[in-house]
Amino acid sequence: MPPTRTRLRTVRPDGTPVYRYVEDSGVPPIGLVSFDHTAIDGLPPNHRHAHDFLVLVYVERGVGSVRIDDVEHRLADGEVIPIAPGRMLGSTDLESLRDARCYAVYFLPGAVLGSDNVPSPLTWGEHPLLSAFAPARSREPGALAVPAADRRRWSAMFSDLQDELADPGRTGFREAVSAALTRILVGVARLADSSGRENRIDPLVSRFFRIVERDFTQPISTRDVAAELGYTAGHLTTVIRERTGRTVLDWITERRLTQARRLLADTDLGFDAVARRSGLGDAGYLGRRFRSRYGMTPLAWRRAQRLADPAGPQD
Repeated sequence: MPPTRTRLRTVRPDGTPVYRYVEDSGVPPIGLVSFDHTAIDGLPPNHRHAHDFLVLVYVERGVGSVRIDDVEHRLADGEVIPIAPGRMLGSTDLESLRDARCYAVYFLPGAVLGSDNVPSPLTWGEHPLLSAFAPARSREPGALAVPAADRRRWSAMFSDLQDELADPGRTGFREAVSAALTRILVGVARLADSSGRENRIDPLVSRFFRIVERDFTQPISTRDVAAELGYTAGHLTTVIRERTGRTVLDWITERRLTQARRLLADTDLGFDAVARRSGLGDAGYLGRRFRSRYGMTPLAWRRAQRLADPAGPQD
């Protein structure tokens, strides 16, 4: 079963379901599930699925194996596995995992970068706490080993995050949850440094996001981007979806919505002007895309931001 706060986004042509994170206004986009023998019951035979958000797995007890894309990976005690959006997860033998014990924290990049920062894997590759999730040239799982002497501390970090997430009504909930996630990601970054692992972002993905960043305010299409990269539109869509978890148009729309949120929060521009400067055409289309993505109108979102930040717009 997918974790809470997620829902089915789409199903790939090969039948793999892809889940998206459901954002809740005012709540950090961070969740955590624990996996033990009770989690096996009720799962489909190979539990093949993918996410369009970031997942970090910590293996307390490594028993059995999982499949990440086309690679069979045997779990080991004390390993950390960063799973980038779009990677296919599953198992050819779920019963072999019955004695395994793991934590999985799942989150959106905005939990680290801030909700109004550019949501592209280019940014992840350049950020010390997210570089482990950047789409890489290699399709190997990229597991990192926690030294035996540090494993109790790692278990405690995930347990602390789980405890904080259990009570959203507590004072300082947002700050505590964000701090707990940051502590874990700092640990991952230090493990990567000590292992000498070099995270190289996939060159095609890098070129793709540079085009999106350059042209998102213009009326670009998948065909336009594919032509510049020397691919057919269908092939580029497949490759980008497999390597990042979203399609070309998904990423273009996400970049435009990020810009729209910035303009709504930081300026008093009218909705038509916000739409034009974001590449979303007009106020009507802006409203439809905004409601579809965030479950509220641009006006309601702007009002919520003003209540949260009484200082108001900066421009």
